[in-house]
Amino acid sequence: MKKRVAIIGGGITGLAAAFEIEKSNQRGETELDYQVIEGSNRLGGKIQTHRRDGFVIEAGPDSYLKRKTSMTTLIEEVGLKDDLTTNDTGQSFILKGTSLYPIPAGAVMGVPTEITPFIKTGLFSPLGKVRALGDFVIPKTMGPNEDISLGHFFRKRLGNEVVDHLIEPLLSGIYGGDMDKLSLKATFPHFQQMEETNRSLIKGIKKSRPKTPKKADVPKKKEGMFQTLKHGIESLVEAVADKLDPESIHLNQNVKSITKSGSGFTLQYEDGVEDVFDYVIVTTPPPVTAKLLSHYPYFDYFKQMEMTSIATVAMVFPEEAVVQAEEGTGFVVSRKSGYTITACTWTSKKWRHTTPAGKVILRCYVGRPGHSDIVRKSDEEIIQTVLNDLAHVIEIKEKPDFYYVSRWSNPQYQVGHTFKLDKMKEDVEAFLPGLQVAGAGLAGVGLPDCIDQGKACAKEIMDSEQ
Repeated sequence: MKKRVAIIGGGITGLAAAFEIEKSNQRGETELDYQVIEGSNRLGGKIQTHRRDGFVIEAGPDSYLKRKTSMTTLIEEVGLKDDLTTNDTGQSFILKGTSLYPIPAGAVMGVPTEITPFIKTGLFSPLGKVRALGDFVIPKTMGPNEDISLGHFFRKRLGNEVVDHLIEPLLSGIYGGDMDKLSLKATFPHFQQMEETNRSLIKGIKKSRPKTPKKADVPKKKEGMFQTLKHGIESLVEAVADKLDPESIHLNQNVKSITKSGSGFTLQYEDGVEDVFDYVIVTTPPPVTAKLLSHYPYFDYFKQMEMTSIATVAMVFPEEAVVQAEEGTGFVVSRKSGYTITACTWTSKKWRHTTPAGKVILRCYVGRPGHSDIVRKSDEEIIQTVLNDLAHVIEIKEKPDFYYVSRWSNPQYQVGHTFKLDKMKEDVEAFLPGLQVAGAGLAGVGLPDCIDQGKACAKEIMDSEQ
Protein backbone atom coordinates (compact mmCIF):
# COMPACT_ATOMS: atom_id res chain seq x y z
CA MET A 1 0.00 0.00 0.00
CA LYS A 2 1.33 3.46 -0.93
CA LYS A 3 2.49 5.73 1.88
CA ARG A 4 0.38 8.89 2.06
CA VAL A 5 1.70 12.47 2.25
CA ALA A 6 -0.52 15.43 3.17
CA ILE A 7 0.75 18.80 1.96
CA ILE A 8 -1.12 21.50 3.85
CA GLY A 9 -1.19 24.74 1.83
CA GLY A 10 -1.18 25.21 -1.94
CA GLY A 11 1.25 28.12 -2.15
CA ILE A 12 4.59 27.87 -3.94
CA THR A 13 6.18 25.95 -1.02
CA GLY A 14 3.54 23.24 -1.06
CA LEU A 15 3.49 23.05 -4.85
CA ALA A 16 7.28 22.69 -4.99
CA ALA A 17 7.06 19.80 -2.50
CA ALA A 18 4.30 18.10 -4.50
CA PHE A 19 6.21 18.53 -7.76
CA GLU A 20 9.33 16.89 -6.28
CA ILE A 21 7.28 13.89 -5.16
CA GLU A 22 5.52 13.68 -8.53
CA LYS A 23 8.87 13.65 -10.36
CA SER A 24 10.17 10.90 -8.06
CA ASN A 25 7.02 8.85 -8.62
CA GLN A 26 7.32 9.28 -12.39
CA ARG A 27 10.93 8.09 -12.29
CA GLY A 28 9.87 5.02 -10.35
CA GLU A 29 12.02 5.96 -7.34
CA THR A 30 9.05 6.24 -4.97
CA GLU A 31 5.37 5.34 -4.82
CA LEU A 32 3.94 8.07 -2.64
CA ASP A 33 0.32 9.18 -2.60
CA TYR A 34 0.54 12.94 -2.08
CA GLN A 35 -2.44 15.22 -1.48
CA VAL A 36 -2.29 19.03 -1.69
CA ILE A 37 -4.88 20.44 0.69
CA GLU A 38 -5.71 24.14 0.20
CA GLY A 39 -8.27 26.06 2.24
CA SER A 40 -9.07 28.71 -0.40
CA ASN A 41 -10.56 28.34 -3.87
CA ARG A 42 -7.23 28.74 -5.71
CA LEU A 43 -3.60 27.65 -5.67
CA GLY A 44 -0.64 30.00 -5.37
CA GLY A 45 -1.07 31.68 -2.00
CA LYS A 46 0.28 35.23 -2.28
CA ILE A 47 1.08 34.69 -5.95
CA GLN A 48 -1.71 36.13 -8.06
CA THR A 49 -1.56 37.72 -11.51
CA HIS A 50 -4.27 39.90 -13.01
CA ARG A 51 -4.29 39.61 -16.83
CA ARG A 52 -6.56 42.16 -18.43
CA ASP A 53 -6.65 43.97 -21.80
CA GLY A 54 -2.96 43.28 -22.44
CA PHE A 55 -1.87 44.19 -18.87
CA VAL A 56 0.04 41.78 -16.63
CA ILE A 57 -0.38 43.03 -13.07
CA GLU A 58 0.95 41.21 -10.03
CA ALA A 59 -1.05 41.31 -6.82
CA GLY A 60 1.74 39.60 -4.90
CA PRO A 61 5.45 39.07 -5.66
CA ASP A 62 6.38 40.34 -9.13
CA SER A 63 9.84 38.79 -9.55
CA TYR A 64 12.74 36.98 -7.92
CA LEU A 65 16.51 37.37 -7.59
CA LYS A 66 17.91 35.40 -10.50
CA ARG A 67 21.10 34.52 -8.59
CA LYS A 68 18.83 32.26 -6.51
CA THR A 69 18.58 29.56 -9.14
CA SER A 70 15.99 27.19 -7.69
CA MET A 71 13.09 29.16 -9.15
CA THR A 72 14.71 29.30 -12.58
CA THR A 73 15.20 25.53 -12.39
CA LEU A 74 11.53 24.99 -11.54
CA ILE A 75 10.47 27.32 -14.35
CA GLU A 76 12.58 25.34 -16.82
CA GLU A 77 11.31 21.99 -15.54
CA VAL A 78 7.68 22.93 -16.24
CA GLY A 79 8.44 24.26 -19.72
CA LEU A 80 8.35 28.04 -19.18
CA LYS A 81 12.00 28.85 -19.91
CA ASP A 82 11.11 30.91 -23.00
CA ASP A 83 8.79 33.09 -20.91
CA LEU A 84 11.59 34.32 -18.63
CA THR A 85 12.45 37.99 -18.83
CA THR A 86 14.82 40.27 -16.92
CA ASN A 87 13.93 43.67 -15.49
CA ASP A 88 14.90 46.88 -17.25
CA THR A 89 17.41 48.73 -15.13
CA GLY A 90 17.36 52.41 -14.31
CA GLN A 91 17.93 54.90 -11.56
CA SER A 92 16.19 54.21 -8.27
CA PHE A 93 15.43 56.96 -5.78
CA ILE A 94 14.86 57.68 -2.10
CA LEU A 95 11.95 59.96 -1.24
CA LYS A 96 13.01 62.25 1.60
CA GLY A 97 10.81 65.23 2.39
CA THR A 98 9.40 66.27 -0.98
CA SER A 99 12.51 65.43 -3.00
CA LEU A 100 13.63 62.31 -4.82
CA TYR A 101 17.33 61.62 -4.31
CA PRO A 102 19.12 59.13 -6.58
CA ILE A 103 20.43 56.16 -4.64
CA PRO A 104 24.20 56.78 -4.66
CA ALA A 105 26.13 54.72 -7.20
CA GLY A 106 27.89 51.78 -5.60
CA ALA A 107 25.42 51.45 -2.72
CA VAL A 108 24.84 47.73 -2.04
CA MET A 109 21.69 47.20 0.03
CA GLY A 110 22.27 50.79 1.14
CA VAL A 111 25.89 50.26 2.20
CA PRO A 112 28.19 52.71 0.36
CA THR A 113 31.10 51.12 -1.51
CA GLU A 114 32.07 54.07 -3.73
CA ILE A 115 33.17 57.10 -1.77
CA THR A 116 32.77 59.89 -4.36
CA PRO A 117 29.02 59.34 -5.11
CA PHE A 118 28.38 58.95 -1.39
CA ILE A 119 30.15 62.22 -0.55
CA LYS A 120 28.31 64.09 -3.33
CA THR A 121 24.76 62.97 -2.49
CA GLY A 122 22.40 65.45 -0.86
CA LEU A 123 20.63 62.64 0.99
CA PHE A 124 22.78 63.01 4.12
CA SER A 125 24.30 65.86 6.10
CA PRO A 126 28.12 66.27 6.18
CA LEU A 127 28.10 64.92 9.73
CA GLY A 128 26.06 61.88 8.65
CA LYS A 129 28.58 61.14 5.90
CA VAL A 130 31.54 61.40 8.25
CA ARG A 131 29.77 59.11 10.73
CA ALA A 132 29.19 56.47 8.05
CA LEU A 133 32.89 56.44 7.14
CA GLY A 134 33.57 55.50 10.74
CA ASP A 135 32.83 51.93 9.59
CA PHE A 136 36.49 51.72 8.58
CA VAL A 137 37.69 52.07 12.18
CA ILE A 138 34.84 50.83 14.41
CA PRO A 139 35.54 47.41 15.99
CA LYS A 140 33.33 44.39 15.45
CA THR A 141 29.85 44.74 16.90
CA MET A 142 29.07 41.08 17.59
CA GLY A 143 30.46 37.59 18.11
CA PRO A 144 30.17 34.74 15.59
CA ASN A 145 27.24 32.99 17.32
CA GLU A 146 25.40 36.11 18.45
CA ASP A 147 22.25 37.68 17.05
CA ILE A 148 21.30 41.35 17.12
CA SER A 149 18.80 43.48 15.22
CA LEU A 150 19.50 44.82 11.75
CA GLY A 151 19.00 48.34 13.09
CA HIS A 152 21.48 47.92 15.94
CA PHE A 153 24.08 46.42 13.61
CA PHE A 154 23.87 49.10 10.91
CA ARG A 155 23.51 52.01 13.31
CA LYS A 156 26.68 50.90 15.09
CA ARG A 157 28.59 50.60 11.84
CA LEU A 158 27.20 53.45 9.71
CA GLY A 159 25.19 55.80 11.95
CA ASN A 160 21.53 56.79 12.19
CA GLU A 161 21.29 58.98 9.08
CA VAL A 162 22.38 56.32 6.61
CA VAL A 163 20.13 53.77 8.31
CA ASP A 164 17.01 55.97 8.44
CA HIS A 165 17.30 57.45 4.96
CA LEU A 166 18.84 54.67 2.89
CA ILE A 167 19.31 51.25 4.47
CA GLU A 168 15.99 51.05 6.33
CA PRO A 169 13.75 51.85 3.33
CA LEU A 170 15.71 49.42 1.14
CA LEU A 171 16.00 46.45 3.49
CA SER A 172 12.80 46.71 5.50
CA GLY A 173 10.78 46.65 2.30
CA ILE A 174 11.84 43.05 1.75
CA TYR A 175 10.35 41.85 5.04
CA GLY A 176 7.94 44.73 5.65
CA GLY A 177 9.39 44.88 9.14
CA ASP A 178 11.00 47.05 11.78
CA MET A 179 14.78 47.08 11.34
CA ASP A 180 15.26 47.63 15.03
CA LYS A 181 13.56 44.28 15.72
CA LEU A 182 14.46 42.15 12.69
CA SER A 183 17.16 39.53 13.25
CA LEU A 184 20.44 40.05 11.41
CA LYS A 185 21.23 36.33 11.58
CA ALA A 186 17.87 35.34 10.07
CA THR A 187 17.66 37.98 7.34
CA PHE A 188 21.12 39.03 6.14
CA PRO A 189 23.70 36.74 7.79
CA HIS A 190 26.29 37.51 5.08
CA PHE A 191 26.66 41.02 6.52
CA GLN A 192 27.57 39.46 9.84
CA GLN A 193 30.10 37.21 8.07
CA MET A 194 31.60 40.19 6.24
CA GLU A 195 32.13 42.04 9.50
CA GLU A 196 33.65 38.94 11.08
CA THR A 197 36.12 38.51 8.21
CA ASN A 198 36.91 42.13 7.32
CA ARG A 199 35.82 44.11 10.42
CA SER A 200 34.72 46.91 8.06
CA LEU A 201 31.39 46.27 6.34
CA ILE A 202 32.28 48.59 3.45
CA LYS A 203 35.58 46.74 2.88
CA GLY A 204 33.81 43.39 3.00
CA ILE A 205 31.21 44.34 0.41
CA LYS A 206 33.82 45.89 -1.88
CA LYS A 207 35.81 42.64 -1.76
CA SER A 208 32.74 40.57 -2.62
CA ARG A 209 31.77 42.63 -5.65
CA PRO A 210 32.98 41.55 -9.10
CA LYS A 211 35.75 43.69 -10.51
CA THR A 212 34.63 46.48 -12.84
CA PRO A 213 35.53 45.57 -16.42
CA LYS A 214 37.64 47.82 -18.56
CA LYS A 215 35.76 50.55 -20.39
CA ALA A 216 35.93 48.77 -23.73
CA ASP A 217 34.33 45.69 -22.16
CA VAL A 218 31.50 47.48 -20.37
CA PRO A 219 28.14 46.37 -21.81
CA LYS A 220 25.88 49.08 -23.22
CA LYS A 221 23.17 48.31 -20.72
CA LYS A 222 23.43 46.99 -17.17
CA GLU A 223 21.76 43.62 -16.78
CA GLY A 224 18.92 43.47 -14.28
CA MET A 225 19.15 41.41 -11.08
CA PHE A 226 15.54 40.21 -11.18
CA GLN A 227 13.57 37.86 -13.38
CA THR A 228 9.90 37.20 -13.91
CA LEU A 229 7.59 35.50 -16.39
CA LYS A 230 6.04 37.38 -19.30
CA HIS A 231 2.58 36.04 -18.49
CA GLY A 232 2.97 36.64 -14.76
CA ILE A 233 4.23 34.62 -11.81
CA GLU A 234 0.87 32.86 -11.57
CA SER A 235 1.66 31.14 -14.87
CA LEU A 236 4.26 29.14 -12.91
CA VAL A 237 1.61 28.07 -10.40
CA GLU A 238 -0.61 26.94 -13.29
CA ALA A 239 2.24 25.10 -15.02
CA VAL A 240 3.27 23.25 -11.84
CA ALA A 241 -0.35 22.30 -11.11
CA ASP A 242 -0.67 20.91 -14.66
CA LYS A 243 2.24 18.55 -13.94
CA LEU A 244 0.60 17.16 -10.80
CA ASP A 245 -1.95 14.38 -10.55
CA PRO A 246 -5.27 16.29 -10.78
CA GLU A 247 -6.74 13.89 -8.21
CA SER A 248 -4.15 15.13 -5.71
CA ILE A 249 -5.35 18.75 -5.54
CA HIS A 250 -8.12 19.64 -3.10
CA LEU A 251 -9.39 23.24 -2.89
CA ASN A 252 -11.77 24.72 -0.32
CA GLN A 253 -10.70 22.14 2.28
CA ASN A 254 -9.85 23.63 5.66
CA VAL A 255 -7.85 21.53 8.08
CA LYS A 256 -8.82 22.09 11.72
CA SER A 257 -6.12 20.08 13.50
CA ILE A 258 -3.19 17.72 12.99
CA THR A 259 -2.61 14.99 15.59
CA LYS A 260 0.09 12.35 15.85
CA SER A 261 -1.56 8.91 15.80
CA GLY A 262 0.64 5.83 15.92
CA SER A 263 3.28 6.05 13.22
CA GLY A 264 1.22 8.57 11.22
CA PHE A 265 -1.00 11.62 11.61
CA THR A 266 -4.73 12.27 11.73
CA LEU A 267 -6.05 15.36 9.98
CA GLN A 268 -9.40 16.66 11.12
CA TYR A 269 -11.19 18.98 8.72
CA GLU A 270 -13.54 21.82 9.61
CA ASP A 271 -16.53 19.70 8.53
CA GLY A 272 -15.56 16.99 11.05
CA VAL A 273 -14.21 14.48 8.53
CA GLU A 274 -10.91 12.82 9.48
CA ASP A 275 -8.16 11.34 7.32
CA VAL A 276 -4.90 9.56 8.13
CA PHE A 277 -1.50 10.16 6.53
CA ASP A 278 1.97 8.73 7.03
CA TYR A 279 3.69 12.10 6.51
CA VAL A 280 2.57 15.72 6.72
CA ILE A 281 4.18 18.84 5.24
CA VAL A 282 2.72 22.04 6.71
CA THR A 283 3.35 25.20 4.64
CA THR A 284 0.77 27.56 6.13
CA PRO A 285 1.63 30.95 7.73
CA PRO A 286 3.03 30.63 11.29
CA PRO A 287 -0.18 31.63 13.16
CA VAL A 288 -2.17 29.06 11.14
CA THR A 289 0.46 26.36 11.68
CA ALA A 290 0.41 27.06 15.43
CA LYS A 291 -3.37 26.70 15.48
CA LEU A 292 -3.31 23.42 13.53
CA LEU A 293 -0.82 22.00 16.04
CA SER A 294 -2.04 23.89 19.12
CA HIS A 295 -2.07 20.82 21.36
CA TYR A 296 1.73 20.53 21.08
CA PRO A 297 4.06 22.92 22.94
CA TYR A 298 6.73 22.85 20.23
CA PHE A 299 5.04 25.58 18.18
CA ASP A 300 4.63 28.24 20.85
CA TYR A 301 7.11 30.45 18.98
CA PHE A 302 4.77 30.54 15.99
CA LYS A 303 1.96 31.71 18.28
CA GLN A 304 4.12 34.66 19.35
CA MET A 305 5.56 35.54 15.94
CA GLU A 306 4.57 39.03 14.82
CA MET A 307 3.01 39.53 11.40
CA THR A 308 3.03 42.87 9.58
CA SER A 309 0.04 43.83 7.43
CA ILE A 310 0.88 45.20 3.97
CA ALA A 311 -1.15 46.31 0.95
CA THR A 312 -0.04 46.53 -2.66
CA VAL A 313 -1.75 49.11 -4.84
CA ALA A 314 -1.45 48.81 -8.63
CA MET A 315 -2.93 51.71 -10.62
CA VAL A 316 -3.30 52.09 -14.39
CA PHE A 317 -3.29 55.53 -16.08
CA PRO A 318 -3.14 56.93 -19.61
CA GLU A 319 0.48 57.82 -20.34
CA GLU A 320 -0.31 61.52 -20.72
CA ALA A 321 -1.91 61.62 -17.26
CA VAL A 322 1.36 60.97 -15.40
CA VAL A 323 4.17 63.52 -15.54
CA GLN A 324 7.47 62.37 -14.03
CA ALA A 325 10.44 64.69 -13.92
CA GLU A 326 12.82 61.84 -13.11
CA GLU A 327 13.68 58.89 -15.31
CA GLY A 328 13.96 55.69 -13.34
CA THR A 329 12.26 52.55 -12.11
CA GLY A 330 10.87 53.76 -8.79
CA PHE A 331 11.59 54.93 -5.28
CA VAL A 332 11.51 53.86 -1.64
CA VAL A 333 10.48 56.19 1.16
CA SER A 334 12.59 57.37 4.06
CA ARG A 335 10.88 56.23 7.27
CA LYS A 336 11.01 59.73 8.79
CA SER A 337 9.43 61.50 5.81
CA GLY A 338 5.86 61.26 7.11
CA TYR A 339 4.29 59.43 4.16
CA THR A 340 1.92 56.49 4.25
CA ILE A 341 3.41 54.85 1.16
CA THR A 342 6.63 52.93 1.71
CA ALA A 343 7.66 52.49 -1.93
CA CYS A 344 6.53 53.00 -5.52
CA THR A 345 7.60 51.01 -8.58
CA TRP A 346 7.19 52.52 -12.04
CA THR A 347 6.17 49.09 -13.31
CA SER A 348 5.65 50.13 -16.92
CA LYS A 349 9.33 51.17 -17.04
CA LYS A 350 10.81 48.35 -14.97
CA TRP A 351 8.78 45.58 -16.63
CA ARG A 352 7.79 46.82 -20.08
CA HIS A 353 6.02 43.59 -21.05
CA THR A 354 3.34 44.33 -18.43
CA THR A 355 1.89 47.43 -20.04
CA PRO A 356 0.28 48.16 -23.44
CA ALA A 357 1.52 51.20 -25.37
CA GLY A 358 0.12 54.51 -24.17
CA LYS A 359 -0.47 53.31 -20.60
CA VAL A 360 1.36 53.56 -17.27
CA ILE A 361 1.31 51.27 -14.23
CA LEU A 362 2.31 52.61 -10.82
CA ARG A 363 2.64 49.98 -8.08
CA CYS A 364 2.75 51.34 -4.53
CA TYR A 365 3.01 49.78 -1.09
CA VAL A 366 1.46 50.82 2.22
CA GLY A 367 1.68 49.41 5.73
CA ARG A 368 4.59 49.23 8.14
CA PRO A 369 5.07 47.98 11.72
CA GLY A 370 3.00 50.08 14.12
CA HIS A 371 1.27 51.88 11.24
CA SER A 372 -0.86 49.24 9.53
CA ASP A 373 -4.32 50.80 10.07
CA ILE A 374 -4.29 51.97 6.45
CA VAL A 375 -4.32 48.34 5.27
CA ARG A 376 -7.71 47.77 6.93
CA LYS A 377 -9.33 50.76 5.21
CA SER A 378 -11.46 50.43 2.07
CA ASP A 379 -9.82 50.18 -1.36
CA GLU A 380 -11.07 53.67 -2.20
CA GLU A 381 -9.56 55.20 0.94
CA ILE A 382 -6.23 53.48 0.29
CA ILE A 383 -6.17 54.70 -3.32
CA GLN A 384 -6.89 58.29 -2.28
CA THR A 385 -4.18 58.19 0.40
CA VAL A 386 -1.65 56.85 -2.12
CA LEU A 387 -2.58 59.50 -4.70
CA ASN A 388 -2.23 62.24 -2.07
CA ASP A 389 1.28 61.02 -1.23
CA LEU A 390 2.31 60.67 -4.87
CA ALA A 391 1.16 64.23 -5.58
CA HIS A 392 4.23 65.48 -3.68
CA VAL A 393 6.60 63.98 -6.26
CA ILE A 394 4.62 63.08 -9.40
CA GLU A 395 2.02 65.12 -11.28
CA ILE A 396 -1.02 62.90 -11.84
CA LYS A 397 -3.72 64.63 -13.89
CA GLU A 398 -6.48 62.01 -13.78
CA LYS A 399 -7.93 59.29 -11.61
CA PRO A 400 -6.68 55.80 -12.50
CA ASP A 401 -8.48 53.91 -15.28
CA PHE A 402 -8.62 50.95 -12.90
CA TYR A 403 -6.70 49.58 -9.95
CA TYR A 404 -6.10 46.50 -7.80
CA VAL A 405 -5.55 46.56 -4.03
CA SER A 406 -4.12 43.40 -2.46
CA ARG A 407 -3.54 42.75 1.23
CA TRP A 408 -1.36 40.20 2.99
CA SER A 409 0.75 39.65 6.08
CA ASN A 410 4.51 39.12 6.32
CA PRO A 411 6.21 37.19 9.12
CA GLN A 412 8.76 39.08 11.21
CA TYR A 413 12.05 37.31 11.85
CA GLN A 414 12.88 39.00 15.12
CA VAL A 415 16.12 38.67 17.08
CA GLY A 416 16.64 35.06 18.14
CA HIS A 417 14.55 33.65 15.25
CA THR A 418 17.12 31.10 14.09
CA PHE A 419 17.78 29.81 17.61
CA LYS A 420 14.06 29.37 18.32
CA LEU A 421 13.58 27.70 14.96
CA ASP A 422 16.42 25.25 15.63
CA LYS A 423 14.82 24.29 18.95
CA MET A 424 11.44 23.79 17.30
CA LYS A 425 12.97 21.53 14.62
CA GLU A 426 14.75 19.45 17.27
CA ASP A 427 11.48 18.94 19.14
CA VAL A 428 9.56 18.04 15.99
CA GLU A 429 12.18 15.48 14.93
CA ALA A 430 12.17 13.93 18.40
CA PHE A 431 8.46 13.89 19.17
CA LEU A 432 6.63 14.24 15.82
CA PRO A 433 8.73 12.27 13.30
CA GLY A 434 7.19 12.43 9.84
CA LEU A 435 6.04 16.05 10.24
CA GLN A 436 7.72 18.77 8.18
CA VAL A 437 7.16 22.51 8.60
CA ALA A 438 8.15 24.97 5.86
CA GLY A 439 7.25 28.29 4.26
CA ALA A 440 7.90 32.01 4.39
CA GLY A 441 7.66 32.06 8.18
CA LEU A 442 10.78 29.96 8.59
CA ALA A 443 13.76 30.47 6.32
CA GLY A 444 13.23 33.24 3.79
CA VAL A 445 10.24 35.06 2.31
CA GLY A 446 11.47 35.10 -1.31
CA LEU A 447 9.99 32.72 -3.88
CA PRO A 448 13.25 30.74 -4.35
CA ASP A 449 13.60 30.40 -0.56
CA CYS A 450 10.13 28.90 -0.33
CA ILE A 451 10.79 26.57 -3.27
CA ASP A 452 14.02 25.39 -1.62
CA GLN A 453 12.14 24.61 1.59
CA GLY A 454 9.36 22.71 -0.19
CA LYS A 455 11.85 20.62 -2.14
CA ALA A 456 13.88 19.88 1.00
CA CYS A 457 10.78 18.62 2.84
CA ALA A 458 9.86 16.35 -0.06
CA LYS A 459 13.41 15.05 -0.33
CA GLU A 460 13.54 14.14 3.35
CA ILE A 461 10.38 12.09 3.01
CA MET A 462 11.54 10.44 -0.21
CA ASP A 463 14.93 9.60 1.28
CA SER A 464 13.23 7.90 4.21
CA GLU A 465 11.27 5.73 1.76
CA GLN A 466 14.27 4.56 -0.26
